[in-house]
Amino acid sequence: MSTSLSQNVGGTPIDDAKIYKTHEGEHHGDFSDISLKVTRSTVIFAMCAALNSCNLGYDIGVSTNAGGLIQQDLGLTDVQRELFVGSLNFWSIFGSFFSHWICDKYGRRKSFQVAAVAFIIGLIIQACANGYSLLMVGRIFVGLGVGFGLAIDPLYIAEVSPAAHRGELVTWSEAAINVGIVLGFFSGIVFYDLNDELEWRLMFAMGTVLPVAMIILSQTVMAESPRWLVSKGQDEEAKEILRKIYPEGFDVNPVATDIK
Repeated sequence: MSTSLSQNVGGTPIDDAKIYKTHEGEHHGDFSDISLKVTRSTVIFAMCAALNSCNLGYDIGVSTNAGGLIQQDLGLTDVQRELFVGSLNFWSIFGSFFSHWICDKYGRRKSFQVAAVAFIIGLIIQACANGYSLLMVGRIFVGLGVGFGLAIDPLYIAEVSPAAHRGELVTWSEAAINVGIVLGFFSGIVFYDLNDELEWRLMFAMGTVLPVAMIILSQTVMAESPRWLVSKGQDEEAKEILRKIYPEGFDVNPVATDIK
C-alpha cells in the first residue's frame, strides 16, 4: 500500500496509510481533523430513501384511524379487527427476511420499486375489499412491502453517505416513519365529511401517492448504490456516484478500492 501524500482535502495533505486505518479500515477520508461536508446529492438520495419509510407510518396512522370505520362497515368482530391491524407486523417479517436476495441480485433502486409495488397492490385491495378475507389479502401485500422497504432504507442511506455522516443520515428513515403517521391521521381529516363506507376506502387509496412517488424518484433521481455497483464489477459507474457523494475534487479511487 502506498504511503504517498496523494490527496488534498481543504488544502490539507492526507497520508494514504493513515486514511486506510480510519473507520475500521474503511477509507473515506473523513477522519477527525478533516471537515467533510454532506453534498447536495447525498442529501437528495437520503431524503428519497427516507420517503419510503413514510409508508409504514402512513399505514399505522390510517389503520388506527380507520379501524373503527372498517369494523362497522364490514361487520368485523373485535378479534378480526385486532388481527387486521396486528397482521402487518407479521407479514413484514417475511418482507424484510427476503429483501436481501432482491437487493443483492437486482440492486437497491429496483428494490425500492418492488417494495412500492407491493404496497400499492395491498392498498388497492384493501380499498376495494368487500369482506374480511379480501381485506386480509391486501394486508399481506402491505406487510411485505413495508418489511421490504424498512430493510432497504437504512441500507441504501448508509451506502450513499460518507462514514462521518452515516449515523445522522440513517436516522432520517426513523423520522420519516413519524411523518407518515401524521399523514395517515391527516387523511382522516381530509375525508371526514364523507360517509363512513367511502371515507376509509379513500384513506387507504390516498396512501398510493407515496409509493408511486417512490417509484418515480428511484427511477429518475436516486443513484444506484456504489457498493452494489462495485460488487457487480461496475467500478467506473460506482466512481461516478461516489463523486456525487463526496465534495468536488475528492479522490474517490481509494474509496472504490476499499469497497472491494
